[in-house]
Amino acid sequence: MKLSANMEDYLEAASFCADEKGVARVSDIRNMLGVKTPSVTGAMKALAQAGYVTHEPYSGIVLTAKGRRAAEDVKKRHLLLSRFLTQVLGVTPKTADMDACKMEHAVSRETLDKLHAYLHKNAGERI
Repeated sequence: MKLSANMEDYLEAASFCADEKGVARVSDIRNMLGVKTPSVTGAMKALAQAGYVTHEPYSGIVLTAKGRRAAEDVKKRHLLLSRFLTQVLGVTPKTADMDACKMEHAVSRETLDKLHAYLHKNAGERI
């Protein structure tokens, strides 16, 4: 299953919740993304079927190794884009975060590699 932008957002949110609270719960993901509970439940079911998470009703959501790798990739793309927008273009952090969230799903690997090289060379950033 190739993850859609929507599924990547759910996976990223689950990862953030797990990092922050030790466990990801449907209610925390719902609140973070501003969606309804059935949307989160449906997304977690699809992610579980694809092997990205394990989820039993009324218990926490656990990212599998595959899920952790995918979530980390999304987080790195987001961070790289956000840093480029703020450090190079001078975009405010809030706007950069919102724009990076949209861009992280569409930008090519080649562009990400070039951005990473640019930041590393010109700004001393390592992501």
